[in-house]
Amino acid sequence: MKKIFNAAFAYMIIGVLAGLFYREFTKANDFPEGDFTQLGVVHTHVLTLGFIVLLIVLALDKVFGLSGTKLFSWFFWLYNAGVVLTAGMMVWHGSLTVLGEESNAMIAGIAGLGHIALSVSLVLFFLALRRKVVGAAEPAAPSIEAAAAR
Repeated sequence: MKKIFNAAFAYMIIGVLAGLFYREFTKANDFPEGDFTQLGVVHTHVLTLGFIVLLIVLALDKVFGLSGTKLFSWFFWLYNAGVVLTAGMMVWHGSLTVLGEESNAMIAGIAGLGHIALSVSLVLFFLALRRKVVGAAEPAAPSIEAAAAR
C-alpha cells in the first residue's frame, strides 16, 4: 500500500508541476494564447491517471488487500510505465508544437505503446480485483432441504 500512496503523491506533484511548466514554457516562447498544444492537457492527464486513479486503487487495496498478489504487481508496474510513457510523449509533442517544430511518427508510436500498457494494466487490475471480490463472496445460505436433512 505504501508504494501506491507514494506513487499517487508523486503524480500529484508532477501533475501540478506540469501545469506550471505549460504556463511558463508557452509564455517564454510567445506561444499564442488559446492555440492548442498537448502541454495544456498533460497536467490533467497526470493528475487524473496518476493521482486520482491511484487514490481509488489505494482505497480498493485497503478494502480487498490486492497488493499482495502477482496480478496486482503486474498491474502496478505496467500502469505506471503506461502513465509515464503517455505523459512523456505528450510533453515531447507539446513542446515541439510550442517551438514550432513538427512531430513525428515515433512519438505517436511510443504514446500508443503507453496507451496499450495502460489498457493491459487495467485489465490486470480488474482480474486481480475480481479474484478478491468474487472469492470473498459469502457462501449461499443453506437450502431448506439441507437444513431439514440435519
